[in-house]
Amino acid sequence: MADNVEAVLCKIRPHTSSALAHQKAPATLLRAIEATFREQNSEPSATAYFATLLTTLDGALQSSGASGPAMGDGDIVPAVLYLLAAVIPCVPHPVIRSNLSTTLSLTAPLFPALSSHAPPLRSQITLYGAVLHALDRPHLDAQGLRQAFMTIIQLTLDPRPKVRKKAAEVVKDVLSAPPLPLVKHPYADKVAEWIQAALTEVSSGGLPKFKGKKADTEGSEAAIHLLAFLRPVLPTLPAESLSAVTSSLLLLPRLGNPYLSQSAYSILSDLLSLSLEDPTVDLQSHMSELLKVILSSPPIRSDAALNAAWATVLGSTMLAYHHANADECVSQLSKVWKALWGLLESSDGATRKSTAHALAMLGQCFTPATIKAAVKEKDSTEPKAPIRRIVHQTMATLDSLTYAQAIPEVLSVVSSLIENLRFRNGARRNSTAAEQLLLPLITKIASLRVQKTFEHKEAADATIGTAMRILGPEVVLRALPLNLETADRQAGREPRAFLLPLLAQPHCSPLGHFVSYFVPLTEHMFDLQTTADAEGRSSEAKVWGVLVEQIWMGLPGYCWGPVDLKDSLTAQFSQLLSQLLYGQPMLRPPVLRALKIMVDSNVALASGDPDKIAKLPKTIRADAISEVEAQANVDFLRTQAESWLAVLFNIFSSVGRDNQGMVGDVVSAWIAIADPKDVTQAYHKLVGLFKQNLAKAQSSSANRGAASDSMTAVTQDLLLLVLPYLSTEDATELLSLYLTNEVLESKDNGVQKRGYKTLARLVESGKVEIDAAAIFKTLEGLVDGLSAAAKKDRFHLLTVLVQLIPSSSLHIIPSLIPEAVLGTKEPSEKARNVAFDLVVAMGKKMAAGGVVKRDLVEGMDEDGTATANIEEYLTMVAGGLAGATPHMISATITAISRLLFEFRDTVSSQMQTEIFTTLLVFVGSANREIVKSALGFIKLSIHTLPADLLRPHLKDIVPTLLRWSHDHKNHFKAKVRHIFERMIRRFGWEDVYAFAQEEDARKVLVNIKKRKDRAKRKRANAADDDDDVPKAKPVAGDAFEDVLYGSESELDDSDGEDVPVQNSASKRKGKDGGARLRVDDDQPMDLLSGAASRVTTVNAGRRRKPGQDAARFKTDDDTGKMVIDEESGDDDGVAAGGDEVAGEAYRETLTSVDGFTRGPNGKIKFNKDTKKRRRDAEADEDVEMADGDAGQKPGKKSKKKAEGAKFGQEFKAKKAGGDVKKNGVDPYAYMSLSQAAKKQNRGSRIGVAGKR
Repeated sequence: MADNVEAVLCKIRPHTSSALAHQKAPATLLRAIEATFREQNSEPSATAYFATLLTTLDGALQSSGASGPAMGDGDIVPAVLYLLAAVIPCVPHPVIRSNLSTTLSLTAPLFPALSSHAPPLRSQITLYGAVLHALDRPHLDAQGLRQAFMTIIQLTLDPRPKVRKKAAEVVKDVLSAPPLPLVKHPYADKVAEWIQAALTEVSSGGLPKFKGKKADTEGSEAAIHLLAFLRPVLPTLPAESLSAVTSSLLLLPRLGNPYLSQSAYSILSDLLSLSLEDPTVDLQSHMSELLKVILSSPPIRSDAALNAAWATVLGSTMLAYHHANADECVSQLSKVWKALWGLLESSDGATRKSTAHALAMLGQCFTPATIKAAVKEKDSTEPKAPIRRIVHQTMATLDSLTYAQAIPEVLSVVSSLIENLRFRNGARRNSTAAEQLLLPLITKIASLRVQKTFEHKEAADATIGTAMRILGPEVVLRALPLNLETADRQAGREPRAFLLPLLAQPHCSPLGHFVSYFVPLTEHMFDLQTTADAEGRSSEAKVWGVLVEQIWMGLPGYCWGPVDLKDSLTAQFSQLLSQLLYGQPMLRPPVLRALKIMVDSNVALASGDPDKIAKLPKTIRADAISEVEAQANVDFLRTQAESWLAVLFNIFSSVGRDNQGMVGDVVSAWIAIADPKDVTQAYHKLVGLFKQNLAKAQSSSANRGAASDSMTAVTQDLLLLVLPYLSTEDATELLSLYLTNEVLESKDNGVQKRGYKTLARLVESGKVEIDAAAIFKTLEGLVDGLSAAAKKDRFHLLTVLVQLIPSSSLHIIPSLIPEAVLGTKEPSEKARNVAFDLVVAMGKKMAAGGVVKRDLVEGMDEDGTATANIEEYLTMVAGGLAGATPHMISATITAISRLLFEFRDTVSSQMQTEIFTTLLVFVGSANREIVKSALGFIKLSIHTLPADLLRPHLKDIVPTLLRWSHDHKNHFKAKVRHIFERMIRRFGWEDVYAFAQEEDARKVLVNIKKRKDRAKRKRANAADDDDDVPKAKPVAGDAFEDVLYGSESELDDSDGEDVPVQNSASKRKGKDGGARLRVDDDQPMDLLSGAASRVTTVNAGRRRKPGQDAARFKTDDDTGKMVIDEESGDDDGVAAGGDEVAGEAYRETLTSVDGFTRGPNGKIKFNKDTKKRRRDAEADEDVEMADGDAGQKPGKKSKKKAEGAKFGQEFKAKKAGGDVKKNGVDPYAYMSLSQAAKKQNRGSRIGVAGKR
């Protein structure tokens, strides 16, 4: 409880420096209260906070005078209410009950004054919600409490959304948790009466008046708020009041508000669904009237939203009516169906979808008598039975143009009809009503499906798939032949290959249908595939192969508890399945799935266990074979288990590692039903193979990775699958076989891993009598040859064995500690986690009690015994702090951190203090590995240990941590900053800052405080300022990992230097940034191509963009061309050149004669002085000299001879800013042939295309 209140209050304390008054006032008050606790040496418990806050509230009210208390943001009363709302959920319920009269006398009179101040009003509502939740039945009648609760109910219609939401939440929570042993809350009747009165007033056009920001609310708004409140509290109201609520809801649509009508219909649907789930909700007497009212007030067809809600409530009403009185409901079936069917003509998709859903609910109202009547007249031309008329209407709709856009919804209605007409009149072998009534409709849908112009093929496939699932392929394919044979195509019959993917669904057809129909068909298709392949018709061969694969994919659908399993699973068919497993890898998955389903479904049905049967598909449960038939199937499969296990073992050894899991599941299913003799026989075969392959692997140790190694691993995997079904004798033999150096010190890592895993499974199974001391001694001698890959499984085995150590043999544990502690530093995350589990398991074993015989502990000279407890265990683990290597010391610190976190409620304060002061010394170590673990321990301690225990040590913690505040290696600076953020949050800024001795250290803490304040201001601007009690953030994953490696401060407050800011370049005008990679915005960067040319020192924010400079030029009004001032171009050109030269700095170090590069080991390698580099350097010097000449003063002549003007030089502009006309010539992108034919300075020619 103390931890809970501390978790809440630690989020309020830092706000003492907040600029927002409503945040600063509670934080300041909390600081003052805690200072009083320290002065009086009181324990700061939730009860103490509660009592102090009540006293503070009493004093504030008495000093307020006749004008009443001030309710502003920074005033004392709102701050007290805020803290009370935060603390009271953590206060023990007896304390609340004993102070009920004081709480009521102080807070109840505040409701009128709080009505115009939303934040403190919400705190008041939260306070009363916790008070009401803590009271027993006698306390609920206290004076003033009912009146306060009725005030909260009135606030559920408040115009302010947050007040309204908070009041509704409190009322719902109070009614949902009645005091024991009551089922309904005593206030539920009052709430129901108020709701009924409010609904009556709203439906009569009354305007409820509320105090707050608005004097009144509109009637429709009040009704909407009322319905929003009614929906969540509906299940908590008394059952006898729901009929009156229903009658009042039916009056709301008459007000003409569409949203109000839609909400009323939606709540009615929820109410009717509630009547189906809760038998105490009796609406039977109102069903007839309710249905009549709904049918008499249909919405207009143009109102799409209201139509959808009306259809839903009509369907829900019929379904509830059916459960209340099925016979009366059937009499209204035709009328309701007709009313709903017309909505399918709507152009709104949501309306059609809701209508289809409502029609599906009407399908659930069919009774056996109605179905029998429809079947009886199935051959008559004029349908009279309701179901026959429905089928006839649906058939006509498929050809009607009016319902063209509603075809998907009509098809979904057909699917619901198929599901609701699965009725069989008598035995399972009788045909279903759907087969007798709907087969012509299904045939018509299939004929539409093959038409090229039909647009709704997916919906048609879904409907035919439903028929395949309910009726079975045997019935469907009799009416819809596949027409895949060559003769069918020659006769012009349309093929129906789209039916093949639908076979895989669970259905009721016998397995014999697949054997008699599909097996010959696939054999014929396979022959056609072979012939086509031999004749070079690869496309045709591929088609036949795909068809064969799709057919065999449907085999699992036939294996769900088949009624004819004994007759169908013949030796011939079993031989065919085994041949497919061996020779057809593409067909192996469906065959394996079929074999597994065959066993699992029959075992579940034979067990009669409702939980196992519930896992079966709905279709199988609805039409399942009897328990006796399922048991007969299991007995038959048991006779086949031996041969199938042999086949599956061979398949398991032949497939790759990726596919062994699928085969292993089938092996587990079959071996579970096998006879014990067959299991023993299979086990001995596997053990023989294992010994044989292990001996081969050891004899050919030079050939690692040979076939014998892989077969050894395969046999071990199979032994793992067989292990749960072994007898005690076989399990003991396997344990002895694996506890040898041949297995646990094998050079093959896989053999070791599987060996330890099998031993752990054997120990967990309980089939073997375990002598923990002997096994630990054996394992200790087998540690030298342990591979890194097997450590995880070894740690798991040790964890399982530790739990079996007798309380008189706890002297074994000290010998396990070094290995377990070092395991917490393993590179593998999984191995580390299991090592932590081992450390904790030993701690729990020691905490359970017992005796440690010190004379039996290896390496200990002391005699006598020690009582086993967690502190004794921590002392043992702490011995690693004297280790010879930093690695051992670091691992020990990490292990102690985990133990302290795990057993923080058990370890005494004195022990915690000793551990903390001891490990604090290691923060000042010179070894970084030790410091890293020590910082993690400090972080965990500040989060976990009591604040009073740590506060005296702040004078040592702060200076020690500040030593690492500037060290960037191993992220020490960030770690220390996060630790200080937690310390400031828990102990306060002043207490932490007081122990920073040096000026640099103080600057670090000031910087942390500024960053935290800046982050709070950002969150305050982004989030709502009027939030209620702060909520703790949910943590994910392991709690220890979350505390050690993650924190809210890292996520919330660590902004600034770790997060790059995109616009930071614009804030540093005039300063050059560091070297960076220049990346174009619209092109992906290839880091392997021309990376050197993309490196620049130019600030990315100062790069020119297309058109940026052009926008500054004037334009000619007549021509629209830019007018360039040539005089202003020189300076810009020089600046641009300067940027360009600066941008070449890094490239020059890579390419010039004086440049250098660094090798992989960091050594510098200077560039060679080659002719090419000298030539490039001379060219660069010429360019620089030319630039220098251009920058000379007027009147001075350049000593360097001017080079000849390049071709087209006269058209070059200073800034290249647009079209420039010089000497009356336009610089178009072409040149005359005469210009192109002129000889240049080197005598070369330029062709017509501009190439030399």
